[in-house]
Amino acid sequence: MIARLTGTVAEIGADFAVIDCAGVGYQAQCSARTLGTLPPVGGTTVLLVETLMREDAIRLIGFSDRAERDWYRLLVTVQGVGPRIALAILSAIDTGELQTAIAAGDKATIARADGVGPKLAQRITSELKDKAGALFLTRLGQAPKAGPVPASPADTLGSAAADAISALVNLGYRQAEAFGVVAEAAQALGAKATVDALIRAGLKDLAR
Repeated sequence: MIARLTGTVAEIGADFAVIDCAGVGYQAQCSARTLGTLPPVGGTTVLLVETLMREDAIRLIGFSDRAERDWYRLLVTVQGVGPRIALAILSAIDTGELQTAIAAGDKATIARADGVGPKLAQRITSELKDKAGALFLTRLGQAPKAGPVPASPADTLGSAAADAISALVNLGYRQAEAFGVVAEAAQALGAKATVDALIRAGLKDLAR
């Protein structure tokens, strides 16, 4: 199984790149974000790779970093999400925003990707919310507690934070945005932070 390609960029297409490794060109399908990180043709690069084995073909999926590869692996575990849809999601949403959106249950953000309708977006957030919640807490430097991972903002961050998130959403901010800034504020201000304090901190962060 091919896990990594190190070589020269020989070609960049709309959804693929060809990497020349010691005279052999390997074509890998990539998200738009990964393609955007590649150097111009002739430059040297490293791609992490998932190898898909089929009866009639071998396909390579390329990633610029581990976070994108790990999210690809999670996404394709959801029924209805194959390699094409997973790459469309990773093209439309960076991994940090994707993690926040799923942890917050923000279906609208997921549905921005080509080929993802409301039902599939709901399935993705529903099936991956536990894993995304654990990743989100890890990103904030909090060790996930033993047992089931919290699925809602109130369970994850506390009722004051959940109320602050709701208030920011009512002001017109996307749920994923609100979840992210309130989570950061809750970590900075501590467990006794009031709803008003969290809202003010969140608005200050959003205004930057």
